[in-house]
Amino acid sequence: MRMYDMIEKKKRGGVLSREEIAWMIRSFVQGEIPDYQMSAMLMAIYFQGMEDGEITDLTLEMAHSGDMVDLSPIKGVKVDKHSTGGVGDKTTLIAGPLAAACGVKVAKMSGRGLGHTGGTVDKLESIPGFRTEIGREEFFRIVEEHGIAVIGQSGNLVPADKKLYALRDVTATVDSIPLIASSIMSKKLAAGSDGIVLDVKTGSGAFMKDPASSRALAEKMVAIGRQAGKRCCALITNMDVPLGHAVGNALEMREAIETLMGRGPADLVRVSTELAALMVWLGDGGGRSEGNAGQRDALGGRFVQGEDGRKACGSPSAGQTAGGAGLDRARERVMEALSNGAGLKVLADMAEAQGGDPRCVWEPDRLAIGRERLEVKAPSDGFMGHMDTEAVGIASVLLGAGRSRKEDALDYGAGIVLKKKYGEAVQAGETIAVLYASEKERLAPAAEKFLSACTVQREKPKEEPLIYELVR
Repeated sequence: MRMYDMIEKKKRGGVLSREEIAWMIRSFVQGEIPDYQMSAMLMAIYFQGMEDGEITDLTLEMAHSGDMVDLSPIKGVKVDKHSTGGVGDKTTLIAGPLAAACGVKVAKMSGRGLGHTGGTVDKLESIPGFRTEIGREEFFRIVEEHGIAVIGQSGNLVPADKKLYALRDVTATVDSIPLIASSIMSKKLAAGSDGIVLDVKTGSGAFMKDPASSRALAEKMVAIGRQAGKRCCALITNMDVPLGHAVGNALEMREAIETLMGRGPADLVRVSTELAALMVWLGDGGGRSEGNAGQRDALGGRFVQGEDGRKACGSPSAGQTAGGAGLDRARERVMEALSNGAGLKVLADMAEAQGGDPRCVWEPDRLAIGRERLEVKAPSDGFMGHMDTEAVGIASVLLGAGRSRKEDALDYGAGIVLKKKYGEAVQAGETIAVLYASEKERLAPAAEKFLSACTVQREKPKEEPLIYELVR
């Protein structure tokens, strides 16, 4: 085979065979195909796309390019959850323990934050002593004993994706749905779980900016999972507004704990419990035989103004419930685990097993928050309107809560707490957010960036969906 011929074929809209894709990925990982030829192939894929079979073949070859995690020593059904990234997105810290409290095994490998989005590993490490780098046997033991463990990605996992992403990042081919889908799903397949719940974000703080693009990506990823023999579904959720009120590692960890205590923001509770219910549903056998891959269900849950000044989120009506009685029962079990504190106990037990101080879970005010703070005031009367959520994430990076480069050190106590969100009434001079940092000089530039992200308008804005749909 010649890479030149394959580039020519894809450039003209041809379909690459399984053998061609296998040869291409293996040769690239081994260094036999130069970067300039693979860059040409990526650009051809960007413009010509790929058929579902091609995307699946590409994903499987990428997944098998390195180590494949074998979770079979862990008894029971293992279910993973993945988010495409957002601002204030601490759902794994809530959904994972709730699902584990319902009997699902969650053996999760998570990444660190980069750019405007946060990472689950960084948030957990804001708990003093919490270890995210542990050996295989200890990882398995913690999952067996407590139902969940969360560690950082390590070893030779999907080296093809690492090499391909480095090229995509510098050749303007990152935003290709076939390449995004294969990148995400190759890592999920290599991680070894039986089921995969995908949280596909849409909006200004997400990678996919509109619901149609998010739906297309979700359908591709669910199809890949199903064709690979996994139980798989995707929830398309709103990231046009930060999720919850907290942005930043310790702040988000504290909010996640408070949510498991039963006093979390309504939008965060709604998304987290729905994701947990889907994990439980897959663990009980859902997503395996119901319908076809890519089937969609409309779900309720919109941003609405609550009497207490926070946004409440509606539940699906009887006609909107997806997945039938199985998912309804999963929701009931998750809400029971939330109300009786079982999810909180799982998180505390996991934290202690991974070296963290469990007192920080039972008493979240123990988590260290930045000593310097600045209140951001509303510039005028009106209602909070559109918020550039990506810019809010960048403001948190300016405070020290995120990384611009992988080697950057984090300030775990830095971040933002939103006091007003989309649709809420504000008066000029009223506090709309509080910024936290360890260094006072970081506050003013971050406040300027945050204010540039906010819109105050005269009329109350229209409600926006919180959950758009379930793709199964």
